[in-house]
Amino acid sequence: MTHILRIDASMRSEGSTTRALTDQVIDQLNKEGTATITTRDLADGIALIDEAWIGANFTDAADRDAAQQAHIAGSDALVAELKAADVVVIGVPVYNFGVPAALKAWVDQVARARETFRYTENGPVGLLEGKRAILVLASGGTEIDSEIDFATPYMRHVLGFIGIHDVQTVAAGRQMVDAEAAQNTAAAQIASLAA
Repeated sequence: MTHILRIDASMRSEGSTTRALTDQVIDQLNKEGTATITTRDLADGIALIDEAWIGANFTDAADRDAAQQAHIAGSDALVAELKAADVVVIGVPVYNFGVPAALKAWVDQVARARETFRYTENGPVGLLEGKRAILVLASGGTEIDSEIDFATPYMRHVLGFIGIHDVQTVAAGRQMVDAEAAQNTAAAQIASLAA
């Protein structure tokens, strides 16, 4: 049975293109209705890393005191969600040419040495090999994968850094320019996704 982790990064609960398209992606991936789906809505809030988090993260898990354990517990839960997933579907609205602040905060919480990547003499190695990710992108005026889109290459790089190299995109870009074309492009990309 496939385990899908859905991450919604849009701050809009109503009228969000990425949320609507992510619904469609999940339906496409779960045609048989047998997948386990875990949802993480970043609009519900996500902690920013701070000095206490850094201290807890860089303390060996066996040596963390109760306060450190409590401080990093949220991050541990996010990392556990990623580790449990076979497929990660991330709704990525392009805000001001980049990712929403909450999505950057999620990245900071899950990109952890010894948990999702490790350092070697040849550089960092991702520890989440064998997973698949689908980025569901939407923008008002930014063309996805253009020189002014900093969200898509950033997310591809981050995912690759933690070991997820099978990354596909569903894109509804430049909706304020041609909404119908954007929706048609995204619909065709969703239809072509294999379960």
